[in-house]
Amino acid sequence: MFKKLVSIEEAKKILEKSLTLKPVGVEEVPLQQVFGRILAEDVEAEIDVPHFHRATVDGYAVKAEDTFRADEENPIKLKVSGRVLAGDKPTAIIKNGCAIEVATGAALPRGANAVVMVEYTSRENDSILVYKPVSLWENVMKIGSDIKKEEKVLRKGQVVSSREIGVLAALGKTRIKVYKKPKVAVLSTGAEVVEPGKPLEEGKIYDINTYTLSAAVREAYGEPVNMGIVVDKAEEIRNTLARALNIADIVITSGGVSVGPTDVVPKVLSSLGKPGVIVCGVASKPGKPTTIAIIDGKPVFSLPGHPTSSLLMFYIFARPVIAAMAGATLKEPVFVKAKTTEKVFSARGRRTFIMVKLTRDRSGKLLASPILPGVSGAITTLMKAEGFIEIKENQQFINSGEEVIVQLLDFNSSPLMERSR
Repeated sequence: MFKKLVSIEEAKKILEKSLTLKPVGVEEVPLQQVFGRILAEDVEAEIDVPHFHRATVDGYAVKAEDTFRADEENPIKLKVSGRVLAGDKPTAIIKNGCAIEVATGAALPRGANAVVMVEYTSRENDSILVYKPVSLWENVMKIGSDIKKEEKVLRKGQVVSSREIGVLAALGKTRIKVYKKPKVAVLSTGAEVVEPGKPLEEGKIYDINTYTLSAAVREAYGEPVNMGIVVDKAEEIRNTLARALNIADIVITSGGVSVGPTDVVPKVLSSLGKPGVIVCGVASKPGKPTTIAIIDGKPVFSLPGHPTSSLLMFYIFARPVIAAMAGATLKEPVFVKAKTTEKVFSARGRRTFIMVKLTRDRSGKLLASPILPGVSGAITTLMKAEGFIEIKENQQFINSGEEVIVQLLDFNSSPLMERSR
């Protein structure tokens, strides 16, 4: 096993050549279910928004030119010939020298081209006095001023948030075409792993990877399918993987890929379909045992059992594949410059990833402090780390106080940090 480790870049190239990446499909969903989904087509407006001239204040719809000479000393008198509330369909037509009372959001009567705010008027029976002139279309949202008919308002590949849902609702859309979420089967292997909530005997550990990896799948716009925990027996692993490949588009396993007597996943994978295992070991620390297979067109990512190693290798290899099959464009990673607080060493000949915590010195410069270097099985490493630094294969160490580039684990940049160029 691992007779020839390949670099991360080589592993990515092998994967790209072995797999044609495209969205798994398109489906139409109701507006209520479109949040967080990825649009599978451009959305064009079929109506103007608003589709009528709309008052933006409470006041009186008028012909603007009737108010041009109004001031506080010499108000203009206009006859009030009706009232329009929000939701009413106006039937009256404004004539010269007249006004119609309107509420915020109401449609302007025909002939009106401005609204005088009620604060700048006084009422006298069936007339008003206007103390301030209004310009043409003042206090009016004109037809199509928000969205014009046939305007492209949302684009294919866009993730629908609450703001986009508001736009879709404003256009009267009820069903939206989105990309299907790729189904990603997730399973953990190992006799030592038990389901959270069950009694924890000596020598056993709770299953961490199923839950961290399933959450990471959702972040990549996939739909995780929990296949449970499988003991390290070839036949059981083969049967579970066969079921996973039958129901899912992608399979992710954790554990069973090292060089121990129970690490049988790579052998099982090559027996399930062609071409089988395409990468068996990566020149990386952590993550050396990472195995990638293609089984009859479906990718399988067999990751190390240690939580930090597993999640890091997921981000490097599996995450981009899931996103591509979901029709998503991932956000670019965020990088910051920092200085190391201590000397760190690489694993000779392997790309080494060091998890770090970020702080600031008295001058405000970022400092990167290594977290438990080499302890890839500690789940608190993930909790404490805010990013990681890379040491190249041909580099032996990074000195204390040396400037490094830190890739943040949170893909949303922090306002306290500056991106490096």
